[in-house]
Amino acid sequence: MDALAASFRLPLRAFDVDVALAVDDTLALVGPSGAGKTSVLRALAGLTRPAAGTIALGAEVWFGEGVDVPAERRRVGLVFQEYALFPHLSVAANVAFGAADRSEVRSLLDRLGVAALAGARPDELSGGERQRVALARALARRPKLLLLDEPLSALDPHTRDGVRGDLRATLRESGVPALVVTHDFVDAAALADRIGVMDAGEVVQLGTAEELIRAPSSAFVARFAGGNVLRGRARRNGGLTAVELADCSVVWSTDEAEGDVAAVVFPWDVTLARTLPDDSAQNHLRAEVASVVPVANRVRVTVGAVTAEITAESAARLGVREREALVASWKATATRLVAV
Repeated sequence: MDALAASFRLPLRAFDVDVALAVDDTLALVGPSGAGKTSVLRALAGLTRPAAGTIALGAEVWFGEGVDVPAERRRVGLVFQEYALFPHLSVAANVAFGAADRSEVRSLLDRLGVAALAGARPDELSGGERQRVALARALARRPKLLLLDEPLSALDPHTRDGVRGDLRATLRESGVPALVVTHDFVDAAALADRIGVMDAGEVVQLGTAEELIRAPSSAFVARFAGGNVLRGRARRNGGLTAVELADCSVVWSTDEAEGDVAAVVFPWDVTLARTLPDDSAQNHLRAEVASVVPVANRVRVTVGAVTAEITAESAARLGVREREALVASWKATATRLVAV
């Protein structure tokens, strides 16, 4: 497998995209809309020309001093956010369009589980089926690099959960480096080996999902990884750090810090109870339930400024309802202190 090596600057209206990427696996770029994620894909695909830098796949230079290989000559498989299938063509014809070898179309459709739909048109397909067809079309080019722009965003939540696993397996089996752009950290963690968090054109932290959750470099990264972020002022107190929040409540952490910080706790580290529990947790917040959101077999419950993720069974046992008071608790060891 040839690895992607890209380091370039691409001016946009509000800021410059300035990235350096080395990809020989599946890398996800995650961040808010307008962070420059899709611009990175367009530069790699040859659809946008950087102001400076280099883009190479193995020994093959696509962009650099005196070199700018046009998009049609770059061996890239690109899956667009809305899949961009030709509405007047059948599934088989969509996949055959631009294929390196049209005799491989049937085997690709078999591999992705859509062979029975070969004669159907895109408007007859479900969201998950369209996604598989778009991926088959990208693979039909025999790409050396796969680029996917928000590949799951057009799917409903039920379909999305099922397609994640299939897409991850396909990316692994493809044998080529892949770059996935998404604004959803859960999608990124499910699909990619590594995740780069982007903000205003820069990758502010790069690592595995576990590394980003365990040691976020900032409140921005922690928030994108799904953490509760509570801003306050830290001071050492005995063997712990006390973080005084704006409402004068205090959050305790085993991390050492002084001054302005963000206290981060992840939803799965928060427990809920009707009354103050008698346990080892140092942090307790009593507040009204602001929202209750079922997610698969889990329930995300927001109590005041903190969201907890508990099992559906626990939620039913507690009788969780909006506007009723609960106590959210978590340990000082589960509270990370990061830069604001």
